[in-house]
Amino acid sequence: MKRMLVLGGLAIAGAVIAALAVVDTNRAPSTATAPLPAMPSPFSAYVVGTGITENRRGNVAIGTAIAGVVQAIDVRVGDQVVEGQPLFRIDDRDLRARRVMAQANLREAEAAAAKPRHRLNYLTRVHALDPTDISAETMSSARDDVAAAESAVAAARAAEEQIGVDLERLVVRAPSAGRVLQVSTRVGEFAQGDPAKPLILLGDDARMFLRVDIDENDAWRFLPQARARAFVRGNPRLSVPLRYEYTEPYITPKTSLTGQGTERPDQRVLQVIYSFERDALPLYLGQQMDAYIEAAPVPQAPAARRQR
Repeated sequence: MKRMLVLGGLAIAGAVIAALAVVDTNRAPSTATAPLPAMPSPFSAYVVGTGITENRRGNVAIGTAIAGVVQAIDVRVGDQVVEGQPLFRIDDRDLRARRVMAQANLREAEAAAAKPRHRLNYLTRVHALDPTDISAETMSSARDDVAAAESAVAAARAAEEQIGVDLERLVVRAPSAGRVLQVSTRVGEFAQGDPAKPLILLGDDARMFLRVDIDENDAWRFLPQARARAFVRGNPRLSVPLRYEYTEPYITPKTSLTGQGTERPDQRVLQVIYSFERDALPLYLGQQMDAYIEAAPVPQAPAARRQR
């Protein structure tokens, strides 16, 4: 009897502990994050839009035209590179061995071409002394032999030069000046030319550009010459004046969703491109910013229309 009471007490205690654990697990975590400061309004009347930072030419995805094992990487993320600077190298031992073979084939073809050339030279001299000694058919055949030998030499030389070009292409260089934004390969990895997976990403973020989406309902209020200012997401105290670059004159569905509750998936926007000097701002390409563009106040409806 006593044993049954003990077991029953343990069962009740276990049920209570399990219930407390479930309640504690479902409890919402406490958030101690300090509230963000309110976004200032730089203008009395304005149009606001969400912007995505980008560069002028767009990011340059660097790959390799010749698949192979990465032998060396010459840059790191954040490095500033100039046009023609080596970025990474593909193992070239196989091509160097093939080039030695191609050079040997070229020398063999050149040696083989010497005999028909000498024969043609001899026949030409004899024919010049006495045209009746050498027939026209013999002369034609000799010229054909020389042409075939020279074609073989040209083919062997082209093969050797092609390997030389491939050897140069194994050293992948920067197509233009910029900053290394991403390195997605490692020494020893097998690299292949996949456009969807660039090995290195280049961009120029010295002067950044901001692609601002303006709701089509506010597009009529936008003026290119108006003042504009962008604020860094998460810290409205950091802002920068914008310089107008151009407008894409086509209303398009919004593609860069911000996750705000008031955002509609069917929203259509006018895209305006601004630029600004990055300087020391902690900004990165692809980052969202809030852009305020000065605009005329919205006209009030007539009193009679308001009464209706």
